[in-house]
Amino acid sequence: MARVTFGCYWYKPSIRRYVYERAARERRQHTITILKVVIMNKALTLASIAFASCLAGAVSVASATEYALPAPDSRLIGENTTATVGNDGGSLEAIAATYKIGLLSMLEANPGTDPYLPQPGTVLTIPAQMLLPDAPRTGIVINLAELRLYYYPADKNTVIVYPIGIGQLGRNTPVMTTAIVQKIHNPTWTPTPNIRKHYLAEQGITLPAVVPAGPDNPMGLFAMRLAAGKGAYLIHGTNANFGIGMRVSSGCIRLRPDDIEALFNQVPLGTKVRVVNDAVKVSLEPDGKRYIEVHQPLSHNDRDEPQTMPITYSGKVKKLLASKATDQAVVHEAIARRSGMPVLISTGIAPEMSSQDSGAVPRVSQSFAHAVYASTANRTETSASRAADDVIAE
Repeated sequence: MARVTFGCYWYKPSIRRYVYERAARERRQHTITILKVVIMNKALTLASIAFASCLAGAVSVASATEYALPAPDSRLIGENTTATVGNDGGSLEAIAATYKIGLLSMLEANPGTDPYLPQPGTVLTIPAQMLLPDAPRTGIVINLAELRLYYYPADKNTVIVYPIGIGQLGRNTPVMTTAIVQKIHNPTWTPTPNIRKHYLAEQGITLPAVVPAGPDNPMGLFAMRLAAGKGAYLIHGTNANFGIGMRVSSGCIRLRPDDIEALFNQVPLGTKVRVVNDAVKVSLEPDGKRYIEVHQPLSHNDRDEPQTMPITYSGKVKKLLASKATDQAVVHEAIARRSGMPVLISTGIAPEMSSQDSGAVPRVSQSFAHAVYASTANRTETSASRAADDVIAE
């Protein structure tokens, strides 16, 4: 049976017919697309999510999600909310954009939801509650596993959270500590020889030596170059209204147009950027409550199943999980569920709360009580010293 995947999510074979039709249409239009679909281990390109977004008409985008910073010994921010799918056939991407959420975060929080046309009347969880990454609260922190960028303005006691697109399988965004060394308004795009060869071989598209600035540039209107990788990695925008919150780029970090413009205008040159890859975050809050937030880990090859593949834990995570004050049964359930939302794991704390309750921290359904506890297999992090020819800023 064929399996279809967007980034790291598998979908039913019934989608194949739509995939083929949309891919053929995109090839005819010579559209530079960014969404990868894998069918029987063969990559095709399409813009199906964009097409579904168009079915809903214009997307109403909310302002940036800015949170007041919690106390230094607290990491829990935000509240989950809900949204009901309307009768206009809006796509999950359109809903995600409205609430400043990435597409895969929406799918983690709402498993089984049709990403193209979710059923009208469906009540969706908007995963706006999260634990801050285990990193200094300065500059920019990017957590690849959760597909989010955190910006800590130097002059405010807040954090601004943006959904991002990152490097696709085989063109991974590396874990690194670096800094912003250049800010570019209206960037041009110069595809490397390897990238031009890739587009021609896999998509039948002959890229120009230089793509000029403007609406057809896949880098969007704003870009910020990082020092790492000899300047090959950038934080930039996009000329598409889909692909954010997914593994879609060839190594760069991508934001929605309004988000990159706001970030570009706030972030000064020299800002430190830390890129981490933590699928599991935990917190022991000042009131004694314990939380875990589990995301699907990034796959290493097209045979990996992120919903069940092993997760590597840091020493700090292992220590909190091993405590007698931690409810091990709930931990096992949370790791099996991988909802991408904070889950209360303190021993003896009831009642169970539904993730559909506005502002509630979910306790995982007991249907996962016998789920297998994912092991802590070792994983090799991608080196930040990848050759520049393997990176594409689009």
